[in-house]
Amino acid sequence: QPIGFYGGIDAKTGIVIEKGSELEGECVKDRVLVFPCGKGSTVGSYVIYGLKKNGVAPAAIVNSETETIVATGAILAGIPCIDGIDIEDIETGDRLRIEAGEREAELTKV
Repeated sequence: QPIGFYGGIDAKTGIVIEKGSELEGECVKDRVLVFPCGKGSTVGSYVIYGLKKNGVAPAAIVNSETETIVATGAILAGIPCIDGIDIEDIETGDRLRIEAGEREAELTKV
């Protein structure tokens, strides 16, 4: 499911608060956050930054398609973000390794 950071994740705790989300109640702190794409308000970029500032940010973000809101937030917060990944075979709880090169990144299940 797409994630709307503004109103969907508490920037102080890192807990997903979006009603009906498959991640509702989960904390994103130090985890690889995998979702198809972002949605919602441009304020979402600042929520991602707030997650980092409050010490509850994800370790990385992995998307099928990273749109501007998520990309901007990841850049502001210094969170690695990978785009163009087939996420269908990734399940909650999977251990992932991200290896970033100069121009590309590779994601593998551990």
